[in-house]
Amino acid sequence: MTHYILQIIFFQLLFLLVYELFLKKETFFNYNRAYLLLTPVVAVILPLLKLDFLAEAVPTQARIMLPEVIIGNTTQQPISANVSRATSASFSINWYLLTYALGVITSLVILVKKYSNLTYLYRFRRIAIEKDFKIIEVPNSNIACTFFNTVFLGDQLTEAEKNHILSHELVHVKQRHSLDLVFFEAMKVIFWFNPLIYIYQSRIAGLHEFIADEQVVKTTEKRTYYEQLLNTAFSTQNISFINQFFNHSLIKKRIVMLQKNKSSQISKFKFLLIIPAMLLMLTYVACSDDNSPEQFTTADVQGVSDQELKQSLREELKTMQEEGVEYSEIADAFMIEKEKHVKSREAFYRLQVYLELIYQKARERSLKNGTYNKEEYKVWKESLNQTYDEYVAYRKSQPVEIEVVEDNSKYDKATSVPFALIEKVPAFKECDQWVDDARKNCTSNKISDFVNKNFDTSLGKKLGLSGVNRVIVQFRIDETGHIQDIKGRATHPELVEEAKRVISELPAFIPGEQKGRPVSVMYSLPIAFQVQ
Repeated sequence: MTHYILQIIFFQLLFLLVYELFLKKETFFNYNRAYLLLTPVVAVILPLLKLDFLAEAVPTQARIMLPEVIIGNTTQQPISANVSRATSASFSINWYLLTYALGVITSLVILVKKYSNLTYLYRFRRIAIEKDFKIIEVPNSNIACTFFNTVFLGDQLTEAEKNHILSHELVHVKQRHSLDLVFFEAMKVIFWFNPLIYIYQSRIAGLHEFIADEQVVKTTEKRTYYEQLLNTAFSTQNISFINQFFNHSLIKKRIVMLQKNKSSQISKFKFLLIIPAMLLMLTYVACSDDNSPEQFTTADVQGVSDQELKQSLREELKTMQEEGVEYSEIADAFMIEKEKHVKSREAFYRLQVYLELIYQKARERSLKNGTYNKEEYKVWKESLNQTYDEYVAYRKSQPVEIEVVEDNSKYDKATSVPFALIEKVPAFKECDQWVDDARKNCTSNKISDFVNKNFDTSLGKKLGLSGVNRVIVQFRIDETGHIQDIKGRATHPELVEEAKRVISELPAFIPGEQKGRPVSVMYSLPIAFQVQ
């Protein structure tokens, strides 16, 4: 979630920079209005769009899922039972969520206070009621502002001033400028911590004035209108969601903008700058690793096309069969994949490959036994495909859960990443003599031993934990063999920090290689911490 919020702020900042540098001084006010209304919303949506073809166009790093490290004695009772008990027995305050909620409440209180100040103005006498608008006169004041279809005018304004101001304010009414300001008030409640929303609102408030001024000077002499802006004494309520005729910070800008020549039509091409900007943002989203735990609870193969991944999985299954792995074990692996609730592209395609294998084996067996029925197997195959489609829909609708393993041996074949994806995995110096599986297993065992020896098991007592407490750690072994970018997730922040500390102290590795060159490799390491 933190990564998502940072992406929103970063994208909104880029959009604002494009506006400030290229669009702000142009006289295409309505185009600019649309730009300022749409880009903050687009910035919220873009991080949710992950386009695979953009990710495949950029070189990425391999990722390997390590076997789970189990710390403590787990033989007394199943892990799944302990996990649920540990979750229910422990209680911790989510300070981030609490802070956000307090910010939202504070923003709502401020908004209600502004609205109460505005409703105070509605109690004064209406001096005109038309079909599309009404005018309220505020006594002992020279106020001039608009909210939706209501114009507020102070009784100390002269008739000439009222005429000029009214023609200006009616533009706000007709073009529904108040909706824009209320929209940003809502954005300020949701994203109260984001200063860019306040800048957006300020910019669009100025645009409203430019739009209204442009319409008024079509029927009024510019000189007279300038004098009106400069000579009138004013006193305006400090309410951010009303359109104010008199505004100290805007009057100079309004006069300057009125004197500007119309922007040439070719200047409209500047709005096309949004296309490369959005393409860069989408590429960043497609190639970035989300910090949220949902994205690294299992191995998610990067930089490999769907067809390559499927083919690697088929070859892996073929190797399993050649090594004498029983068909029943492959079927068990299929059930394991089906029961997983983690978002992994590999898990999806592994499931699909297992379905293909089950259909093929069943068909071969029925042909051999003389029980093959073409129509019957056509229906059965469609049923299997439907099972896969239902499973995809089901997993998309479910909250992400951490994988719970009772018997790690069942997962050895099911969760290992095909070695075709990286030619030479990183290794400890003691493991460099080995290749392929032996090299990986040796390094995995060394990492497990190191974590077991160095993890502070006294944390369980200090934190009052019980049962099995799981930590998921992701880290990168860079091209020099050093540990980088350590991230983690657990129910207690202290467990995350301890896991990150242990991983950071791992000795230097011999870096992985692809096509004879050192490469950066991502690892995911699940840790099960048993507390008696």
